[in-house]
Amino acid sequence: MGRTIVIVGGVAGGASAAARLRRWNEEDHIIMFERGEHVSFANCGLPYYIGGAIESRDKLFVQTAQGIRERFNIDVRPLSEVTEIDRSAKTIAYRSMLTGEWGTQAYDILVLSPGAKPMVPDIPGIGEAGNLFTLRNIHDTDRIKTFVDENRPKHATVIGAGFIGLEMAENLREKGLNVTVVDRGDQLLHPFDPEMAVLIERHMELNSVEVLLQTEVDAIELNGRLIHLKSGRVLETDLIILAIGVTPENELARNSGLELGIRGAIRVNEQLQTSDPAIYAVGDAIEVKDRVHGYETLVPLAWGANRQGRLVADHINGQDIFYKGSLGTAIIKTFSLTAGITGNNEKTLKRLGIPYQAVHIHPQSHAGYYPGASPIALKLLFDKDTGAIFGAQAVGADGVDKRIDVIATAIRGGMKAYELADIELAYAPPYSSAKDPVNMAGYVASNISEGLVETMQWHEVDDFVQKGGTLIDVRDEAERMAGFIPGSIPIPLNALRSRLGELPTNGEIAVSCQVGLRGYIAARMLVQHGFKVSNVDGGYRTYASMVADNSRPAPPNDSFIQPVDNASPAANTVHTERAEAEAPVGTEKTIQVDACGLQCPGPILKVYETMQDLAEGQRLEITATDFGFAPDIEQWCQSMGHTLESVNIESGKVKALICKGTKKQGILTGEGAAKLSADGTTMVVFSGDLDKAIASFIIASGAAAMGNKVTMFFTFWGLNLLRKPEAPRLKKSGMEKMFGMMLPKGTKDLPLSKMNMGGLGAKMIRSVMRRKNVDSLEKLIENAAKSGVRMIACTMSMDIMGIRREELIDGIDFAGVASYIGAAGNSGTNLFI
Repeated sequence: MGRTIVIVGGVAGGASAAARLRRWNEEDHIIMFERGEHVSFANCGLPYYIGGAIESRDKLFVQTAQGIRERFNIDVRPLSEVTEIDRSAKTIAYRSMLTGEWGTQAYDILVLSPGAKPMVPDIPGIGEAGNLFTLRNIHDTDRIKTFVDENRPKHATVIGAGFIGLEMAENLREKGLNVTVVDRGDQLLHPFDPEMAVLIERHMELNSVEVLLQTEVDAIELNGRLIHLKSGRVLETDLIILAIGVTPENELARNSGLELGIRGAIRVNEQLQTSDPAIYAVGDAIEVKDRVHGYETLVPLAWGANRQGRLVADHINGQDIFYKGSLGTAIIKTFSLTAGITGNNEKTLKRLGIPYQAVHIHPQSHAGYYPGASPIALKLLFDKDTGAIFGAQAVGADGVDKRIDVIATAIRGGMKAYELADIELAYAPPYSSAKDPVNMAGYVASNISEGLVETMQWHEVDDFVQKGGTLIDVRDEAERMAGFIPGSIPIPLNALRSRLGELPTNGEIAVSCQVGLRGYIAARMLVQHGFKVSNVDGGYRTYASMVADNSRPAPPNDSFIQPVDNASPAANTVHTERAEAEAPVGTEKTIQVDACGLQCPGPILKVYETMQDLAEGQRLEITATDFGFAPDIEQWCQSMGHTLESVNIESGKVKALICKGTKKQGILTGEGAAKLSADGTTMVVFSGDLDKAIASFIIASGAAAMGNKVTMFFTFWGLNLLRKPEAPRLKKSGMEKMFGMMLPKGTKDLPLSKMNMGGLGAKMIRSVMRRKNVDSLEKLIENAAKSGVRMIACTMSMDIMGIRREELIDGIDFAGVASYIGAAGNSGTNLFI
């Protein structure tokens, strides 16, 4: 006689256990209860069906209830909810979701696979939001897709910047919605370390997804149409996706007295048995061990659920199995980028107090001479003394999955970090390099373990320089034009030997290059000449991701500043393909200009220079990574009489197609352009003085009231007028922090240009304004915005002064000088204050 095995929950864990159980034993009576309608479907594919990448709903179903019955002779009962476990009687109670009828079922062995449910916070108004959805199953998917298709929302707010949140943000954006992602943490994708996650954050922003970090929802109003944030901002939205995380479905286990663990997860042993040996548990509801360091954790991922389901079936049938835990290997696609992770991150290692070494490299996804190569940012964490690999993270446009999978396999096999160099991986130019990125990580780890080089991490560099340390930048001068570490001394690598006499002989020296390789060469050279040297790990590329240029998005994928450590020094310079001399006038040849890495006004100047050589009707395609370039190029084309045929984001870059001086689709350009009416007013607000600020906004509001189109361009000290009184805390370099302490924090701290008297004069002016019923500066700014006054923050000035977008008030634009010049060209009044 066979046994009666009851499985509660299908999908990954339950369905895998059921199928494996039948393959072991034809005599067992296997019964599967599933609360939902569908017993086996692809959870991970749900966002892509909503977004349209998966066109057919049927493709989401791995197996149907009928299919399982017929193939495996399993009693499948969908729409049946198990409500109680009587462990002493070894029975379960269940209720039909269709008829409401109750029943009981005896079991010899019980397998729990209830999964996890979305967390729903206690936010005022959340229960009345008719446009708010969570995503767990097919029913949720159908509701969201029906809402989107029928209501055609224009804006969606995703609360939660984890894997599901970002996948939903991408797919909704691909469907044409404007999307805002809100998360209370200081980064998205919390399993990743911040310098890796920031690459995805910038890429989301370059694809027009607004990311609001360190932001909490205070209340929801108007049935979900208004979201009040604790920052004071109010979001108008048509759709809300709640994706702040999941919590184990543990009601059955708790009510039956089974032992629970971390965050209420069901505690199991290495054989996946609960505190009751007759009851097993698998999937997102259980507590597991971290595979690397053995601490208790939750890993709600599909691989673990499938593996656990199979192992449970094996143990029930007498096999000697052990589930040793999970590495948490995961991967996510966000537009053109992929981010992958395995093992422990740096934050976890710090929390556990475990010594570790971090390595950052930026190799190409395949041979650089073969078309389509793009950089991968790869981080490896390991034990310097033993070589044990703790974890890895990678972000890139191509090849991330392969590298993370290889390192996950290496961790599982107990390999050492330096042994990664000895893995023989498949190589051909379209797929890899002779030294694969995994091999490169192994070589770097080997150099560190063997004591050939000491490294300095990106977050240690500024402190080193501020304390008087000598930092040598061994890149060529052309590369420094695209950015450098403040306080670094430029000595190109090829000139370093001849300039050893310039270096201090006492104290430590640090060296930096673009991605770390030339820095290593320099470090080895200097050590052998008697210097104490550290190499900046990952070079300027890693440092810049978090410190040097965090005020605006930087190129995180194939628009990375290309590593030139194994290429010619000119590889990083901006290059322009000029029109061929013999090209006839009017040719349709499109000229390509690469302005990636240049900041305002560099891309505009490149457009201007190239246009001089083009014939009427020729096209120029320019690619840039400056986020302010998109509005700049539109204004520039309008002013100069050229046609902007398209501007879009591709692979994390701004790409614009411009036709020189032609008439396109009724738009007059070139010599035939009509004169633009000069009915606008433009103002450059350079001053940060209270009295001049008041005058600026009185004039701006008056001009707007007279029907003028008003543009205010805030630069340098004028940016202080736009600062928030209480800006979020951001990671900055030492110089940026100094600026931040010296600059006024918002309008309330502005001084008078004359007779300030230590701030007393400003208070007197404000007092007089109140008595005379004159609006305060804050009210003037608010009224100006309501009147349609366009306020632009100069991105170049922000970069110089270390001011970030998050520190400025809402409702302003970020652009460069071209946007101002374009507006000024249409203005009858232009003021400098």
